[in-house]
Amino acid sequence: MYKNAAEQQGMKLEATLLTVSVVVYKPDRQLLDRTLGTLDASLGHLGARTSDGGTRLFLIDNGGMPDTESTKRPDIKVLRGQGNVGYGRGHNLAIQRTSSRYHLILNPDIELDSDALAHAIAFMDAHPEVGLLSPLILEEDGSQQYLCRRYPAVFDLFIRGFLPRSLRKPFTQRLQRYEMRDVINDKNIVWDPPIVSGCFMLFRTEVLKKLSGFDPRYFLYFEDYDLSLRAHDVARVAYVPSVRVLHHGGDAAGKGWTHIKLFIASAYKFFNRFGWKWL
Repeated sequence: MYKNAAEQQGMKLEATLLTVSVVVYKPDRQLLDRTLGTLDASLGHLGARTSDGGTRLFLIDNGGMPDTESTKRPDIKVLRGQGNVGYGRGHNLAIQRTSSRYHLILNPDIELDSDALAHAIAFMDAHPEVGLLSPLILEEDGSQQYLCRRYPAVFDLFIRGFLPRSLRKPFTQRLQRYEMRDVINDKNIVWDPPIVSGCFMLFRTEVLKKLSGFDPRYFLYFEDYDLSLRAHDVARVAYVPSVRVLHHGGDAAGKGWTHIKLFIASAYKFFNRFGWKWL
């Protein structure tokens, strides 16, 4: 029996191994090009694994994205015209359009190791109970960023986000516990860290859709905290250090008053939803 066109298209979408979404707002062009370049290299390292349906990249232009040769490729879908709808809602525009096996939420300031996606997909394939994977995240100097988190207290966020580094020393042990430095390293898999960073979140797409993507009430900040906590309700979460990326991001306080206000507003929404913990 012949399948109709809709069924054939559905089979093609389901066969897609991986889709990727990147939300940009007035991006650093060089950083964006490096992100797309290292993403291409990591996809290429998957080799024959991409031949079962290909890979599609969604670039969500929340404003100010330059037109470059890399953004005009046929395998890239640029979503624009929606205005600056925020980080989570931007990704949701792509999530709604994909039916891949896996979906990668990626920041435009990330560089991937050439074998990062090969290691990540292999791990997810081997562990069907895992719905969300977080990688080892490195600084430009090669040191580790500790972006897995335990559930925060308001005081933790104040220390880390707003207290000058010179005044943080008395709280070193407290911050290290919040950042899970006692268990996170560059060698060992860590199962079910409560919160992982939104700069690189590899989801099993069916899990991401079951969660309805990001909560659109967050414009910027804490949408990844929210999504991480909800992910535990439907699947396991894994930190996998064989998956390595470089992150060029910075803190909210260093980006000016607008970001500070967004950070505070999102923190209020987060604690209202999941419970206030002051100290």
